[in-house]
Amino acid sequence: MNAPKRSYPRAVPHTDGEITLRLMTEADAAGVLAFAQALPAHDLLFLPRDITQPKVMDAWVRAIVRGTILSVLAVRGEVVLGCAGVIRDPHSWSVHIGEVRVLLSPALRGGGVGQQLAQEACALALEHGLEKLVAQMTVDQRGAIAVFQALGFRPEALLTQHVKDRQGVAHDIVVLSHHAAQVEAQMQAYGMNEAF
Repeated sequence: MNAPKRSYPRAVPHTDGEITLRLMTEADAAGVLAFAQALPAHDLLFLPRDITQPKVMDAWVRAIVRGTILSVLAVRGEVVLGCAGVIRDPHSWSVHIGEVRVLLSPALRGGGVGQQLAQEACALALEHGLEKLVAQMTVDQRGAIAVFQALGFRPEALLTQHVKDRQGVAHDIVVLSHHAAQVEAQMQAYGMNEAF
């Protein structure tokens, strides 16, 4: 992926104090790992890998350096409060598709930060020419589903008993998608210049 045109760092007002949005770098690995390890395990089920493991975090950082992942962090000082990523595989048949992933500290949920992170990830994905975006989560993560639907994502698939938690309980995954060109055309028809 090319360097983003969006402006970072950027301050975002919040009722509990200002939050900064900025791109993740190699130097953030320890902070993001600590953030991930503090999340409820259920929050991580939709991820293909367990990011609470240092070797998985190392792979994430290498992907950022290679340019196959863009990650935006929500931080207060040096503390990571949330992150959003756009993941693509430049060597697949689906090079036009990006997967959007968002994680947020439970203490900040319901205050709009998750939506800002999701919106930021989507804007970065569109800026980099991705044509279709997908997001997945467990079906009981209703707040996350609502955030993505508010951004134009629609249900595309239900994967039954697709993941198992640490106790061995199976959970369904919902896949939401967003066809960038269609949504942008609708926005232009309503006189808006950008989908996000």
